[in-house]
Amino acid sequence: MAGKKRDKGESHSTRPARLGPPKWVRYTPDEIEAIVVELAKIGYTPSMIGIILRDQYGVPLVKSITGMKLTKILEKHGVALPVPEDLLRLMAKAVNLRRHLSEQPKDYASKRGLIETESKIKALIKYYKRVGKLPPDFEYDPERAKLLVAQYLGGVLQSSSTATSSESQSQ
Repeated sequence: MAGKKRDKGESHSTRPARLGPPKWVRYTPDEIEAIVVELAKIGYTPSMIGIILRDQYGVPLVKSITGMKLTKILEKHGVALPVPEDLLRLMAKAVNLRRHLSEQPKDYASKRGLIETESKIKALIKYYKRVGKLPPDFEYDPERAKLLVAQYLGGVLQSSSTATSSESQSQ
């Protein structure tokens, strides 16, 4: 099988082309907006809100029903995240790597992973500044990233720190 080449990126299904909302959706656009805002106030991120709407409420796509993307609804109601979610997740990864490196300073593979992650963060910040999603004076600071991640993704830090503490106790 060494000579076989696989087609990459073909595993997902394509969304059906549809002008309006599906007939089987029971919610009005106003009800969906209210649910989205309520879930955001509870503390869910936009991706989790989309998953909850799909699995629990039977809403395939927010945009097809409301006419606006989920993040636009959050911005409209003032409950959006201060930075885009993909950047926040990368910051959480960098914060967890920094914590790990403070405990394991000789872990050079993780040190390289931190360098690569922070490089991705800086490239993404540059892009979001250019597009206008971040203010022009936004700078990446590890301490500020730690505060942002703790405030908006507190469970991510806890779950990873409890996993490493349970690993160290078992050894």
